Amino acid sequence: MFAIYSRELKSYFLTPIGYIFCGMFLVVSGLTFAQCTLLSDSKNLSGVSEYFIWLMCIFAILLPLLTMKLFSDDRRTRTDQILLTSPVSIFGIVMGKYLAALTVFAATFVVNSFNFVLLFKYSTPNAASILMNIFGIFLLGAAFIAIGILLSSLTENQLIAAVSAMGVNAAMLLISLIAGNIESTFWRTVLKWFSVMDRFTPFTNQMLDVSAIVYYISLAAIAVFLTTRVIEKRRWA
Repeated sequence: MFAIYSRELKSYFLTPIGYIFCGMFLVVSGLTFAQCTLLSDSKNLSGVSEYFIWLMCIFAILLPLLTMKLFSDDRRTRTDQILLTSPVSIFGIVMGKYLAALTVFAATFVVNSFNFVLLFKYSTPNAASILMNIFGIFLLGAAFIAIGILLSSLTENQLIAAVSAMGVNAAMLLISLIAGNIESTFWRTVLKWFSVMDRFTPFTNQMLDVSAIVYYISLAAIAVFLTTRVIEKRRWA
């Protein structure tokens, strides 16, 4: 698994994808942060909460750039046959690729989080609330990456993998809005249970919600499991 992880991590910076993702993420999130906090009248919790909501939308669009090539490019170039006949387990292959994407995301996100240093310089925000939001949004990003890898395993076209991941991510964010317009209490409750945005709400209220943590981790685990099944089926096809 480490060999796959190392190979994929290096590939991000041997091609433009890693640089494009890091650059776009830091620029877009930095401008959004400035607009929501430093340049607005609200440098308190409301401005920070608004920033994290926008960050979810940024994740939905940019994270598929990290995942679109992981399996689709191997399938297109037929290098997946080398992987499938290697002594590494299917789970090891999937986890190696997943952890490589997660590492690039985490490193970029850590650098981006230094924006909050400026916030503490010009105001007195709630540090606990910021840390809880950062933790929650990281879990959301990890789940989006797992979903992107699953969709990348289903096609050999990187563009299709990226666009489909963006669509699924956007749909999961919009579930909360759709649920609000449904009259049936039962279906509204069901949809809100699956809403990644509603699950994020406890973090904005400085609550370490175990059910929300389990939800995001489970979402990532299910996507990784399904990816493993897809690749395993291809091995025996």
